[in-house]
Amino acid sequence: MSEARISPLIVDSLAGLLARLLRFDGPADAVMKRHFKADRQLGGRDRSVVAEAAFDALRRLATLRWMMQTADPLRAPHLAALIELARVHGIESLGPRVLRGDERAVRGALSMNQSLAPAAVRAEVPTWLFQKVTIQYHDAGPLLESLAQAAPLDLRVNTMKTDRAAVLAEFKAVARADGSLQAAATRYSPDGVRLREKPALMRWPMYKDGRIEVQDEGSQLVARLVSARRGSMVVDFCAGAGGKTLAIGSLMKSTGRIYAFDINAKRLAGMGPRLARSGLSNVHPVAIRTASDPRVKRLSGKIDRVLVDAPCSGSGTLRRNPDLKWRFDEAERERVKGVQSDLLRAAARLVKSGGRLVYATCSVLSVENQDVLAGFLSEHPQFAVVPAAEVLRSQGVEVEHSERFAPWFVMLPHLHDTDGFFGAVLEKT
Repeated sequence: MSEARISPLIVDSLAGLLARLLRFDGPADAVMKRHFKADRQLGGRDRSVVAEAAFDALRRLATLRWMMQTADPLRAPHLAALIELARVHGIESLGPRVLRGDERAVRGALSMNQSLAPAAVRAEVPTWLFQKVTIQYHDAGPLLESLAQAAPLDLRVNTMKTDRAAVLAEFKAVARADGSLQAAATRYSPDGVRLREKPALMRWPMYKDGRIEVQDEGSQLVARLVSARRGSMVVDFCAGAGGKTLAIGSLMKSTGRIYAFDINAKRLAGMGPRLARSGLSNVHPVAIRTASDPRVKRLSGKIDRVLVDAPCSGSGTLRRNPDLKWRFDEAERERVKGVQSDLLRAAARLVKSGGRLVYATCSVLSVENQDVLAGFLSEHPQFAVVPAAEVLRSQGVEVEHSERFAPWFVMLPHLHDTDGFFGAVLEKT
């Protein structure tokens, strides 16, 4: 428990934020950004307390709902805020002036024996997701427990501008003045740096001049699965804001040509500032209307490497995006599965003979991963699976437990301390 003193202002702000967040009509980070922009009364410290409690409420929403019994956090956000702050900071941090007439209800919620809650509630996930994970994984318990924890902050070093040793040395110099900031090399990615704390990196010179980018270690390895050679032609079929695109461009030493496609022009526009900072000249963002856009079709059979970083449930990123488990349901999963298969078929047309197609998701569910690949391979016998471990090993990267998931690439938070990722490398024969 922390020693934070909770004021009525913090409670009111958190209650208002929970009332917005628990409608689940948009990404949590965007909702929080709008909330804090409108709430000018809070200072920096109080905002941190509210933000921390809000994310914890999303991570542990199943038990929060269970503790509140007949009350609902969405309909009783003030009581939900009090209970959440009490379980994070201790009820003593609230005091009589903050609790007012709710002390009995808060103490009652905190005294609930959570061992009596249903298994899915204790795992902090919806029932459908709990059932899928427990059927698929023999170590589902540790996996679900890890997905309910907060994630560290991973950075990718832009090797076009510096190297990891130099970045670590710079962090070490900062740590002498701020002992709480600890930076270390990532376990698997040769270009990764991990921070346990989360400083305001966007103000730092090394971020502003493009020497580092925020990117999970597992995502960095997905970029390496593409194994694009210098001078080759590459398509990132679902580029989004460009995290993997820029990593691939750096690995190619800014040679060749990378087409960064996405149907969401606004999301693709987010790549602009990052691309400018990166110093890369081989990346070409293109907003397309559909997967069969004429600008896509003209590349048919010409591309050396195609990456399909497919839209998915995001179930592997729940440490960072805890709201996803409540915004995503089975109906949406079925819809997305169809989109994944369609994208894979469309992307396959671009691959030239001897080229490779890489399919990746940030999902831990086989229905979005192995099942999609099985359907695709049954329709496309000209594609053969290349063992992912061999692709990474050729770049000096050795990932633990790779034999368990072979021939696929799988990263899981309880095994690798990264987000959950799946990847498959297919070669057109």
